[in-house]
Amino acid sequence: MFIEPSRRRDPPHLRTGWIEVICGSMFSGKTEELIRRLNRARIAKLKVQIFKPALDNRYHAENIVSHSAVAIHSSPVQTASQILLLAGDCEVVGIDETQFFDKEIVSICNELANQGKRVIVAGLDMDFAGNPFGCMPQLMGIAEYVTKVHAICVVCGDIAHYSYRLVPSQERVLLGETDSYEARCRRCFNLGDDAVRKEWAYEDVKNDD
Repeated sequence: MFIEPSRRRDPPHLRTGWIEVICGSMFSGKTEELIRRLNRARIAKLKVQIFKPALDNRYHAENIVSHSAVAIHSSPVQTASQILLLAGDCEVVGIDETQFFDKEIVSICNELANQGKRVIVAGLDMDFAGNPFGCMPQLMGIAEYVTKVHAICVVCGDIAHYSYRLVPSQERVLLGETDSYEARCRRCFNLGDDAVRKEWAYEDVKNDD
């Protein structure tokens, strides 16, 4: 479990900011971990501002909501530059679904950290094709702390870090839940649907015998 570094005793003009990245596949608990850290910052009586891309309105227009229905209020924004304008004098900035932001998000996070803020971002590290997603690789490169969380493969029960798309679309950005995606391990991701169904059928026959 991630334990926050304590720098509260430094005077404001000496405080150093930093960037934390929480990444992984869909259904891996990224948003839950982000919310957990933000709630702990609030318990510590820090000023917190939370943002998400406006296009992500799957569960709620404003709240950040995890797949398990854990929620926290946020400010939807259209562009990364709006985050810098709205962060104000807060001490902690939380950003969810970071992979959907424009490339300016990297310089924005750097600027916020340089201002002495703790910046916590969460997002998919890979898209449905298994390729690095958006600016997440760059953010992982400049972050002081990177936490990679994992889901469970719904096919075999192993550790999963791929988001397998179940619908026939090649659009890189396709918002969806369990009706559109499932978490898979490397092997089951590469097998695809047809081979996986054959394996399931074979296992069912073996079990019946």
